[in-house]
Amino acid sequence: MSAENETYDSDALMAAITGEELSDEARADTAFLAEYRAAEADIALLREQLGILGETLAAAPASPKPVPARLRPPSPARRRARTLVFGTLAVAAAASVVTGLGWLLGHSGELNSDAGASADSASKAETGVRFGGPAYLSCATTVAEGEVTAVKELPATGQVQVTVRVSRYYTPTHGAKDLTYVVDAYDLPEPLTRGTPVLFGVSQGSPVPDHWVVGTGAIARERAWITASLPESRTLPC
Repeated sequence: MSAENETYDSDALMAAITGEELSDEARADTAFLAEYRAAEADIALLREQLGILGETLAAAPASPKPVPARLRPPSPARRRARTLVFGTLAVAAAASVVTGLGWLLGHSGELNSDAGASADSASKAETGVRFGGPAYLSCATTVAEGEVTAVKELPATGQVQVTVRVSRYYTPTHGAKDLTYVVDAYDLPEPLTRGTPVLFGVSQGSPVPDHWVVGTGAIARERAWITASLPESRTLPC
């Protein structure tokens, strides 16, 4: 095919891809219009296939669905145009992969060092500063558990007033029998109701709990962690 015909077919394909409105002259050209309609059909099928592929990838791995192949063979001109487009993308993707591999090889030592530092920091946070850990307990003004006796929504504020009948103090060792806090509803892990068992902590300088544990199972796990951390927490400065 001549260079002129190649340009002709490519123009029809590009018009179909961009969705631009055809001029009266283009519509009157039967050869151009036929090529344009064929390109439109191929693009519609391609979009359908991409949609099926997306749904398949989003599905659970245990039940993958095969992607049907229903695309009809494109015309030589469209095939060449697509080969050019996808070939360019493939080259760019390959170049990106090569570049990425080169970067990873050149910085592998740094990445390993950073990963080790991150893991060490996470480990320290897990054993110290997290709720119930020694560092948290050493600076907490109140850590206690009990049962919710009253919950009052405060209209137009997004806050609730929660009253807890305390059954056990961890920090300090003794305190008031009933504690009442006004807290933002979104700070609670779940809505509280009368009779809900809770464990909570108030950090130094905070007027309200910064951590809530709800439910007997979750409380039992945190109670074990707090009990084990208390002796060390008493040896730490805040």
